[in-house]
Amino acid sequence: MKIIFPLLAVMLSATCILTGCQSPKSRSPSGSSAAQSTRNNCYSLLHQLLNDQKNVSLLRFIKREEDDVKNLVKKIAAASGAGAKRLEELARHDPSIKLDDIRLPPGEAATRGAIASTKKKELLGKSGDEFELSLLLTQLQALSYAWHLAKVADENESQPDRARVLAGVSKDMENLYHEVFALLLSKTK
Repeated sequence: MKIIFPLLAVMLSATCILTGCQSPKSRSPSGSSAAQSTRNNCYSLLHQLLNDQKNVSLLRFIKREEDDVKNLVKKIAAASGAGAKRLEELARHDPSIKLDDIRLPPGEAATRGAIASTKKKELLGKSGDEFELSLLLTQLQALSYAWHLAKVADENESQPDRARVLAGVSKDMENLYHEVFALLLSKTK
């Protein structure tokens, strides 16, 4: 029983994050160009998402899924953790990179909170095939968002080495998106 409550807490946190839920309060950029502001905002949102996605595989301790789903979720968690570390490394070497520059309008933050609440209930209330399909759909959304955040950050990154890192993260997320899509398609036939 002592293990169930911490695992449930981790699962609830992961569920919120999987849906791109609530973000910290908005911050205004500190006197930077539009490209740097966009870049930092994308870095921050991407880092938050990847950091949260790296815990998605912990759901296996609460819910059971087939091996194909479990293995893909583990792969997503590993790629997300590696991507988050790459962003942290870039920020360590360049103080102009802010990983806490999350600015969302209040309506967007509230909408994300509502979506997170709905997704949490859906995932907790389902099992078997319904749980797997809900999880895969949630992952599809999160991966698409991560893929495009990294792409926009890449397009606004002035340093070629960092742009390559972001392009790599974008490609990793795109590839995982297509893997989830293919698995989802195979489960709906």
